[in-house]
Amino acid sequence: MKFKSLGISLMLFLITGCSFPVEKEKDSENRPTSLFNFVVIFADDLGYGDLGVYGHPTIRTPHLDQMAQEGQKWTQFYVGASVCTPSRAALLTGRLAVRSGMTSKKNRVLFPDSHHGLPQTEITLAEQLKAAGYVSGIIGKWHLGHKKEYLPTQHGFDSYFGIPYSNDMDNVSSLAQQDYSSFWTSEARKKTESFNVPLMRNEKIIERPTDQFHLTQRYTEEALSFIEKNKNQPFFLYLAHSMPHVPLFASESFEGKSKRGIYGDVVEELDHSVGQILNSLKDQGLEKNTIVVFTSDNGPWLVMNTEGGSAGLLRSGKGSTWEGGMREPTLFWSPGNITPGVVSELGTTMDLFTTFSALANVPLPKDRILDGVDLSPVLFHKEESPRKTVFYYRGDELYALRLGDFKAHFKTQDPYSNFYQTHRPPLLFNLNVDPSEQFDVANEYPEVLKAILEVRQEHGKNMVKGPDQLQKRG
Repeated sequence: MKFKSLGISLMLFLITGCSFPVEKEKDSENRPTSLFNFVVIFADDLGYGDLGVYGHPTIRTPHLDQMAQEGQKWTQFYVGASVCTPSRAALLTGRLAVRSGMTSKKNRVLFPDSHHGLPQTEITLAEQLKAAGYVSGIIGKWHLGHKKEYLPTQHGFDSYFGIPYSNDMDNVSSLAQQDYSSFWTSEARKKTESFNVPLMRNEKIIERPTDQFHLTQRYTEEALSFIEKNKNQPFFLYLAHSMPHVPLFASESFEGKSKRGIYGDVVEELDHSVGQILNSLKDQGLEKNTIVVFTSDNGPWLVMNTEGGSAGLLRSGKGSTWEGGMREPTLFWSPGNITPGVVSELGTTMDLFTTFSALANVPLPKDRILDGVDLSPVLFHKEESPRKTVFYYRGDELYALRLGDFKAHFKTQDPYSNFYQTHRPPLLFNLNVDPSEQFDVANEYPEVLKAILEVRQEHGKNMVKGPDQLQKRG
């Protein structure tokens, strides 16, 4: 990319992206004669370095490793935010969460005493795919509003089985009430009854507290049942696992089996779950008509020490706008369709909305700005990605921006600190050369910084921030 020649028209292309739908056989009414099923498997707090195929030396992930071998392993794939709620909002709407108000200057995620959730004015991927006759189900963690008007069944999903927010919430341990930090080094953290988290089916609580030891297992059973039930119609399954977010719980078959300790036990059970789902698709002859995506909502929760994960060679983790907070291990799988290989092109979870819409032949909404692009050229032909930019928001503020190979930090802040540092000029890193963000090259590439600042300015012109939905009162 020649930064000196970047003009406004190219800037607009980089900001809005473009769409390259894959041409499929169509009937006389110009409709696809067959539709892909979509399965998105979303881990929670999984780090870039936590899978065998991404370099972990002791966590065994044979099913995910095989998924990577049969499909595509992406090395530069991002989420929409570095914490749970805004990241999930971005995935399901194809928009930066700041546009829907699912970010806040004060509260970074929703809590059990939050009053709001994802606005009804937002269009979720489930609602989008309904236009093509898809049945949609969510299994697992929602975290976009626990009140009835914000539940998945109010946002286009036909069924829901899971917990409405993070598995560490509703902490009822007496020790946690006295000394929250001490709780996490006590035996109480290992008791599932310490967390009064509700398990829901559709809009009803069916168990409280949730038996978290068998949560991954039960999610998987539900996913297999959903696939079996809907195998004769196009479906979208969003399997949002509650772990490896702490507290960590594994079933009897996996507890104590990993060399990596309880964190490894949990990840290895997630890997087993993925294997069961892929095998089910193969057994039912659905693998060539289904696209499966595996990724995570944000980077590892490093402050949890050995019970948190690893970002590998990337800097920092969950809560941060350094690479470790938002670049995630990501796999795409669809034998006979997706061209296998390692992909170093740029992509984000917001691109799933745009890509799946193109594949389902559903027009994109024209009444709002979308932040996704269509990744079909990369998936099916291994062409260059239409995505050239990544925007790193912390709360409702843009902290960093990636343009091509380079990333500029305008402001940096530790994940769980109130102290921040503004950078003038911005820090600049060549992420292809220095993915660990160790060597500031701002003085060497003034033309790059100039181009990035122009993109930031253009981005700001189109940014209308939604009302804060994460407030606890109102």
